[in-house]
Amino acid sequence: MEYKLKKRPDSPTIIHGFPGLGLVSTIVTKFLIDHLDTEIIGNMGSETLTPLAAIHKGSIVFPITIYHNKKYNLVIIQSLTEVANQEWETTQSLIQLTNELKAKETIIIEGMPSQENKVDLYHYSTKSKVIGKTTPLKEGIVGGLTASFILKAKDLPFTCLFAEAHADLPDTEAAAKVVEVLNDYLGLDLDCKPLLKQAQKFEHNLKKVLTKVKEIKDIQTQKKPDRETLDYLG
Repeated sequence: MEYKLKKRPDSPTIIHGFPGLGLVSTIVTKFLIDHLDTEIIGNMGSETLTPLAAIHKGSIVFPITIYHNKKYNLVIIQSLTEVANQEWETTQSLIQLTNELKAKETIIIEGMPSQENKVDLYHYSTKSKVIGKTTPLKEGIVGGLTASFILKAKDLPFTCLFAEAHADLPDTEAAAKVVEVLNDYLGLDLDCKPLLKQAQKFEHNLKKVLTKVKEIKDIQTQKKPDRETLDYLG
């Protein structure tokens, strides 16, 4: 996994938006990109990722795109593809990016299983003790890319925001709660009221993208010999 930058902001806050439970992080970063004045400053990629490219306003949008907002000095990493089986490599690139930009803080957004019909937010942070309307996470199991980053970047300033979310994709209510916390924590001065309505529209488009990714993966799997497929899955 490698990244390419055409600009290098100094000491930004980095926000990760990789797909997870309820697609909370993906919806949140999409909302931030749409409602803040952002520009594309780079991308991440690997030849082992499922090939996926989007065309937006006549330009190519990479599966993992890096945006920058100058006003609040935010670097937002928006991913429309999963990085399953590449968590450690992706983490290494994210840490390299963090160190290169001398990031003030990294914020990781993650969904967690909801036990009841409500949305509670939790945080684990090496930087801040109090983060808006969230509860410190004292007990829990974290997996995937978030886990690899926590383990590898334990000496860096980072904050994980965990929002209880439903497994049905995507959970716009949980995403709205996260945006409210970020709004206060980072002083973004965003109007969060239209989030649910706009997120539901994004939900429809996102489902189409994820369906297309699954179709591509299924086709690739069918083309592989059985032995190769077994080796890959093992």
